[in-house]
Amino acid sequence: MPSVFLTDAPSKHTLAAARSLSREGIKVDVGSSSSHPLSSFSKHVNYAYIYPSMENPDRFIQSIKKLCSNKKYDVLMPIGLEATLLLAKEKQQFDQITTVPVADFDKVALASDKGKAIELAEKVGVPTPRTISASKRDLAEVEGLHYPLVLKATTGSGLLFYVNNKKELLEKTQALEETSGCAPILQEYVKGEGYGFFALYNHGEQRATFMHKRLREYPATGGPSSFAESIYDAKLEEYGLRILDSLTWHGVAMVEFKKSDADNEFKLMEINTKFWGSLDLAIAAGINFPFLLYKMATEGDVPRSRDYKVGLKFLWPFPQDFLNSLSNPLCFGSFVKDLTDQRVKKNIEFNDPKPLAVQLAQTAMLSVRKLKTPSQLRYPQGKPIGV
Repeated sequence: MPSVFLTDAPSKHTLAAARSLSREGIKVDVGSSSSHPLSSFSKHVNYAYIYPSMENPDRFIQSIKKLCSNKKYDVLMPIGLEATLLLAKEKQQFDQITTVPVADFDKVALASDKGKAIELAEKVGVPTPRTISASKRDLAEVEGLHYPLVLKATTGSGLLFYVNNKKELLEKTQALEETSGCAPILQEYVKGEGYGFFALYNHGEQRATFMHKRLREYPATGGPSSFAESIYDAKLEEYGLRILDSLTWHGVAMVEFKKSDADNEFKLMEINTKFWGSLDLAIAAGINFPFLLYKMATEGDVPRSRDYKVGLKFLWPFPQDFLNSLSNPLCFGSFVKDLTDQRVKKNIEFNDPKPLAVQLAQTAMLSVRKLKTPSQLRYPQGKPIGV
């Protein structure tokens, strides 16, 4: 029986990948550095492995290498960014054991660095927010950007702050440097809606594409989708392809944009060199990225695929959209409406109920914790003032 190993078992997109691969007759094992992760509760998962923390890369790689040697997986599929970076760097160690369908390490490292991604976009003519390195800024540069500003770690997910004055800028720059271990970047704040371009590439050749628009997200100031809709936009496609073509990409990727209210133009936010949190939507709309990646890895190639259902809406109720409505009670009516609307797809499967039970428990714990500090519930990354 064909088999796959997925990393990052706690994430909802690992669960999405496991379900989609299992339905195609593939045995799915998952891994995590913690016990009892979300995906391990799914009936679509055969076995859950506890690997060493990725904070110790050598132990992690050797553990995964030993597991793959014993289990004889056809494909080793990293889901999270850290796993993707580590396995891309060491994928030659797995050449005789399994297939790791990711881009070369230098390309993954470049694209996942937010500062270098902005530089790449500028070179290929894709619009970006005005950006400077926070470590090299001077007063003139900062004043030229105008507050509020977005302070971002160059690597990692969710490591950003909105700052409204010089005092906040200095405080948050120091905090980000201590957390991420590197100098952050400073960007103009782009007010607008979030969009994503998603693709599968085979050594520089596009094989599948998909696009979505964020309808709600948590945190509401900027975070993963909690409610999204499949779309098609020719300009978004052009920009996404321009970025990934220039990288001669291999594997899956997401290119994230905001459409600026000021000039109605897409502006690059970042490149995700991995599977993305809204993976369920693409699968539901007709582009099964995990299975296409598996087929490409095992058979060498897949036919081009870009036909999908446009206008399909997908909701991630727990904990994402519930927390969004908790942080903004005006959204609660929309949350209930969309939760009960049968036309809206959701990552709730009543024939696979255990993950939902886990998500409900997580939602309850997170809600209690966040309600103790209301400012952290609604604006955990700070509040951009005047926009």
